[in-house]
Amino acid sequence: MPYFDVASAAPLHPVARQALLAALDEGWADPARLYREGRRARLLLDAAREAAAEAVGCRPDELVFTPSGTRAVHAGLAGALAGRRRVGAHLVVSAVEHSCVLHAAEAHTRTGGEVTEVGVSRTGAVERGAYAAALRTDTALAALQSANHEVGTVQPVAEVAEECRAAGVPLLVDAAQSLLWGPVEGDWSLLAASAHKWGGPAGVGLLVVRKGTRFAPAGPADERENGRSPGFENLPAIVAAAASLRAARAEAVARAGELRALTERLRERVPLLVPRTEVVGDPERRLPHLLTFSCLYVDGESVLSALDRAGFSVSSGSSCTSSALTPSHVLRAMGVLSEGNVRVSLPLDVRAEDVDLFLEVLPGVVAGVREQLGAPVDEEPPAAPSPGSSAAPSPGPFLVDALGKRCPIPVIELAKIFPRVPVGATVTVLSDDEAAALDIPAWCEMRGQEYVGREGTAYRVRRTG
Repeated sequence: MPYFDVASAAPLHPVARQALLAALDEGWADPARLYREGRRARLLLDAAREAAAEAVGCRPDELVFTPSGTRAVHAGLAGALAGRRRVGAHLVVSAVEHSCVLHAAEAHTRTGGEVTEVGVSRTGAVERGAYAAALRTDTALAALQSANHEVGTVQPVAEVAEECRAAGVPLLVDAAQSLLWGPVEGDWSLLAASAHKWGGPAGVGLLVVRKGTRFAPAGPADERENGRSPGFENLPAIVAAAASLRAARAEAVARAGELRALTERLRERVPLLVPRTEVVGDPERRLPHLLTFSCLYVDGESVLSALDRAGFSVSSGSSCTSSALTPSHVLRAMGVLSEGNVRVSLPLDVRAEDVDLFLEVLPGVVAGVREQLGAPVDEEPPAAPSPGSSAAPSPGPFLVDALGKRCPIPVIELAKIFPRVPVGATVTVLSDDEAAALDIPAWCEMRGQEYVGREGTAYRVRRTG
């Protein structure tokens, strides 16, 4: 069964498994102790730190291991904000950061801090000037991911780091999705990452705080990990994480060209094979293994379930998941279709024939879901007026009452009525689903129609052709 969701978690790398098993026998003792077993454990911990630091591009004494990537982000944000509290309490983040960053930002506002979210383009990238404009004299910290976890867009970290350095503001980089592919460029100040993204064991994160960065660890003092990550180190997992990062990095560099070619094949073929589909994210500045596309008239969860039954494991960044009934904050910030979103992230050992098989299966899966939802098959334009006719297009009224119905139903009902709408006439769609604020404008852009605007739960769309 092809597993195409390494952006969520990569399978345990063989090197990680070997290192983990070896460290279970050799690294069980307390590395802070001076007897033989403790010294052996300390040697393993130091070697793991040196290997991880080399991969990151930092000094070993700047890097600590944490219980997860999320803990690394939270500890980094809290420590940097506390260390610069005399400067101010203003935090700058991008609108497409991972939820762990945005949750930490929300917690910061609850304690009196202020947060500015920098918007992104339709490809999901921040603009250097816009980010620089958000920096203020009281900005204590800025945060920017190296690459987006949902759409794969690579952010201009080096350029933003220059702006932050010029303003005297430290920059924290969430490198969870990109560290496998190489060190993060630029003069950043803090960095966080997570081992299970590159094939290391879950439960290991990295936090780097470069020398000269003011940092005050939050919570009670602890002697472990330079006081920045309390608790007894999970040494076998740490050793496995560091060993697998080096091994997986070498494989990633060797296979990057092949993976980019496969995702490019998906980028070209999916819109041709599946009508009314949009590939999202930056076409050039992107991770080589990750691709996301959105299909009109389907919900992502139904597509994922159908693909799972067909033997493919993929992910979705769309709205109505079992745990959240709001649109993805990344897709919302980009202004793209929130429903029918499918993320494909290829493993390093992916086979080209599996990608081809996915392309064979996908059209039937999407067509089946659309049929179940009653989506229109053909969307013919309205009949043109007869030659010489002076009759003006009928003004309607044309109304779609989709209150109480979740997307993509409001968009499907809009598409059904549109063939009866004369050119120039307007349709009003009533919808109280939050996803409609994204999906109706996105439908207009994809279908070449005019989105007039919104008043409360009423969305107006004008037929232009």
